[in-house]
Amino acid sequence: MHPEGDLVIRVTAMPTDLNPYGGVFGGWLMSQLALGAASLVTRRTGYKALVVAANDFAFPGTMKVGDELNVYAQVVRTGRTSLTVRTQGYGRPRAAEGEAEVAHGTFTFVTLDAQDKPVPSGLHDGAA
Repeated sequence: MHPEGDLVIRVTAMPTDLNPYGGVFGGWLMSQLALGAASLVTRRTGYKALVVAANDFAFPGTMKVGDELNVYAQVVRTGRTSLTVRTQGYGRPRAAEGEAEVAHGTFTFVTLDAQDKPVPSGLHDGAA
């Protein structure tokens, strides 16, 4: 599977991101996917993005400390006040060029105004 959508995060896995077995913790991967998806929603709508659901997660690969994670995000559904974003995380070994999918999942966000009230989630090209 090839990455789809916008590159929204590029980050290096650090020792604090490891699980007790020495691999990168799945929770850290999920949080990076969520941060990237929220960034995309905020950039596309100009509003705050609050996660209301996280679904369909899988971890088809592994990462080690020092590996680079590239997160891609794509809006796949727009509701009245919500957007659903598909995310994919690709890991690249620190000293190599190839990358492989290590995580993917889907997030649903509600867009909020400055008073934290839901607002229509229409997309635009820049922040409000």
